[in-house]
Amino acid sequence: MAARRLSSLLSRSLHLPSVSASLGRSHGVGRHINRFSTAAAVEEIITPPVQINHTKLLIDGQFVDSASGKTFPTLDPRTGEVIANVAEGDLEDVNRAVAAARKAFDEGPWPKMSAYERSRIMLKFADLVEKHNDEIAALETWDNGKPYLQAAQAEVPSFVRLFRYYAGWADKIHGLTVPADGPHHVQILHEPIGVAGQIIPWNFPLLMMAWKVGPALACGNTIVLKTAEQTPLTALYVANLFHEAGLPPGVLNIVSGFGPTAGAALASHMDVDKLAFTGSTETGQTVLQLAAKSNLKPVTLELGGKSPFIICEDADIDHAVELAHFALFFNQGQCCCAGSRTYVHERVYDEFVEKAKARAMRRVVGDPFKKGVEQGPQIDSEQFQKILRYIREGRDSSATLECGGDRIGSKGYFIQPTVFSNVKEDMSIAQDEIFGPVQCVFKFKDIGEVIKRANNTRYGLAAGVFTKNINTANTLTRGLRAGTVWINCYDIFDAGIPFGGYKMSGMGREKGIYSLNNYLQVKAVVTPLKNPAWI
Repeated sequence: MAARRLSSLLSRSLHLPSVSASLGRSHGVGRHINRFSTAAAVEEIITPPVQINHTKLLIDGQFVDSASGKTFPTLDPRTGEVIANVAEGDLEDVNRAVAAARKAFDEGPWPKMSAYERSRIMLKFADLVEKHNDEIAALETWDNGKPYLQAAQAEVPSFVRLFRYYAGWADKIHGLTVPADGPHHVQILHEPIGVAGQIIPWNFPLLMMAWKVGPALACGNTIVLKTAEQTPLTALYVANLFHEAGLPPGVLNIVSGFGPTAGAALASHMDVDKLAFTGSTETGQTVLQLAAKSNLKPVTLELGGKSPFIICEDADIDHAVELAHFALFFNQGQCCCAGSRTYVHERVYDEFVEKAKARAMRRVVGDPFKKGVEQGPQIDSEQFQKILRYIREGRDSSATLECGGDRIGSKGYFIQPTVFSNVKEDMSIAQDEIFGPVQCVFKFKDIGEVIKRANNTRYGLAAGVFTKNINTANTLTRGLRAGTVWINCYDIFDAGIPFGGYKMSGMGREKGIYSLNNYLQVKAVVTPLKNPAWI
């Protein structure tokens, strides 16, 4: 299950058995799931059958209140109502967490135990997460709004797969012996970098945690993780399982809180040795500045995107429509690598637009715990209003609104799947990362033209190519300036595939072997040789 692709799982989601019966009781008066054109997105709200037991900060192996005693509410995006109040960490809490991580690294057993023992703890943790799959998925859906089946059958298994992958790497990280020009023995050591600060986003809370925590632990580091204020709950839940698996105190510390306080304190902390951040490009620039102005800690950034999805004239249009739809609308459009600029060859453009509009109008929006629902609510009011503002700007431009363009219902943060055609590069909906269910369709004439237009952006995170011609595919993949190019597929996120961007989409890579380099220091050790038999 863990190795299944997100795309293949989600394409089959409508045929899976009902999950409602296993997820708790419903309340309300309605009985049906409505498509986006109806007045209300949710006629029944399912109560998730998961207990919220962890709302405090995790510092030095203990769940503790914030130093200030403050809390903040985390909201159910289906209704805007409070799920729980969570401890609000700030500078003093970050200082406590970093001190615990420093002590665990300098004095604790984690970096000193064998890599095999570290891998055993990580594998035991993965087994525990797998055992609690349904509860974790329900909590992720409740706090985030993503479809339950996506969380339960794709994202939690992928989280498990990632930790098993990095557990496998733990005892395979090794250095080199380098020949010298003279009588010297030269060994290159790969050492853990120390205390890693990590800041994760709200759109994929569990997966982004795995992308960062997995390689850091495999390399023998200790961690202070700052969760997104919108989605703090699942990280705290699984952290408790980590300690059940035998992780020593202080190795993983979790601070929930806000970016300007807890996030800034972590980014600028003088005793943090490495920083990893996933989020918007604008916030990434701030994080990089704070890291540079403090102790010049190295920074890995996975930032925004405005990814092109290019449909060539030889495409099977029905297949292309479905894949382009998935590339954009997956996760409510809240995906940094979403195929948010759909370029279609002029010969098939009109047919594609009509079928893309029809597919968007068939998309089922509603309570993400319900069977058959493809799209849940946006994460919060701020993101909801931002998306609606971009839709208004698209309407006010010369783009054609094919369908959607409005909210659904009066409660929660549901937005109609929206398609714009006749989009031009100078429009805000073409240039900016909307991060919502808004598909923008462009027309192109030839390959050289579309490469230039696709690359004419400050981003370079990902791209998609849909064609039957291998020569066309090769020309496009080499011409597109993006960290990932998917050919006749999209959103394939296997554990071993590196992910990261060109230009203002970030620096460094996550996942795969490349992510290990983010958490290792390289040390050269040179020893004289006296009368060596060979050099």
